[in-house]
Amino acid sequence: MKKFVLTAAVLAFGATAALAADLPVRAYTKAPPIAPAYSWTGFYAGVNVGYGFNDPTVTITPTSSVTVAIAQPPSPVSYDVQGVLGGAQIGYNWQLSPNWLIGLEADFQGSNIKGSATTPPNILFSTTAQQKVEWFGTVRARLGVLATEKLLVFATGGLAYGSVNDSASLAATGGFGASIFNNSISCPVAGVVCVTGSRTKVQAGYSAGGGLEYAAWQNVSVKAEYLYVNLGSGNATITALATLAPGDTPGTYNAHFSDLDFHVVRVGANWHF
Repeated sequence: MKKFVLTAAVLAFGATAALAADLPVRAYTKAPPIAPAYSWTGFYAGVNVGYGFNDPTVTITPTSSVTVAIAQPPSPVSYDVQGVLGGAQIGYNWQLSPNWLIGLEADFQGSNIKGSATTPPNILFSTTAQQKVEWFGTVRARLGVLATEKLLVFATGGLAYGSVNDSASLAATGGFGASIFNNSISCPVAGVVCVTGSRTKVQAGYSAGGGLEYAAWQNVSVKAEYLYVNLGSGNATITALATLAPGDTPGTYNAHFSDLDFHVVRVGANWHF
């Protein structure tokens, strides 16, 4: 009996092993890798394009004895400055935590921001003024919060600087001439410019603003940004083109241009190294 049971057990075990050998082998499946969190830390560089606009004022005041003597100041000029701009930026980000970021960014912009206007004539003159931002740049700190892993909301502020061309001129309402202490001005023809001048200067000021930046791909982000830029005020001397007598000193005025501050809206893209 024992021999029969033992023989049956051996046969059953052999049949089970044979059946197991005939079953298909289950394929090994590797767990999918966990995608690393997006990191904002590092250098980046990119390009941008935008638009700038505002409305400064120019005030003309006499500076020489003859222009003080004739006592009729030209009317102030208000005008819009506006135009397209474009350039490049470079910077570095430090992601301090999963949600906070600080950085430093510098940009340089070519600019076509300009404007001009002419006032209606007063008793003596009509006044024309023109201003143009030839180029400008900023160096700014950035402080940002990550609304999501790839969406950065930031504030920014720092230094602004730029090359500004200011010019102004006076055209006589009627022909006249004036002289005092060998300081004279001659405006013989009505409607013709008889006092003019310009200057170009690099001015410095500040900028502040904010925006959004989105990591569209692993190494590329896109952004939309607003900046307020203030390059400060400036003065240009405008001088009589002709005097009443040879050897006279031409009469002069000072053209004071109010703070050249303008608003910038722009979009751009950055490549992250």
